[in-house]
Amino acid sequence: MTTAILEPSRAKRLKASTHETHDRLDRSIMSAASFASVEAYGRFVMVQYLFHRDIDVLYDDERLQALLPGLTERRRLPLIAADLTDLGFPLPEDEAPLAFPLGGIVDIPAALGWLYVAEGSNMGAALLRKEAARIGLSDEHGARHLAPAAAGPAAHWRAFTAALDAVELTAEEETRAAAGAKAAFMRVQVLVDARIG
Repeated sequence: MTTAILEPSRAKRLKASTHETHDRLDRSIMSAASFASVEAYGRFVMVQYLFHRDIDVLYDDERLQALLPGLTERRRLPLIAADLTDLGFPLPEDEAPLAFPLGGIVDIPAALGWLYVAEGSNMGAALLRKEAARIGLSDEHGARHLAPAAAGPAAHWRAFTAALDAVELTAEEETRAAAGAKAAFMRVQVLVDARIG
């Protein structure tokens, strides 16, 4: 009897388990021509704002900070808010409850899944940054949240995934982390469907 061998990297396991959901989301964003105009891009940034508002409290969680060094510096909500201000868009409201409300109990494994999705989006930001530049936006105006980390996007991602992979989780917690990543992608999909169409 053969035993299935688990991929040793949690980040790669999360990527495999969310591939279909992630792919659908990417197609939705690109088919909406989100970088065809400043107005369309503004709708995309509103989606980013609402997603990052959902997870903003995670960056202050001391347990997550201990597991993921440099987590606080990875927070992007203030940059996204500044981009919306540059573009003349109001900060959006949403009727859905926050995924991680202020003062709520944070499920660490699920939070790791959500943060995996948030950090993974930085890897695609390099391409999106070029698209934003075509409509006159930059790292200082309108596209701050797409600017790469000082170390570069690949090194920034490798540091995150190394820390993520090193976290010790039980099999049940692994399931919750995978569910968290799927929930994060699904949340963004709902926002894209509602805000971008």
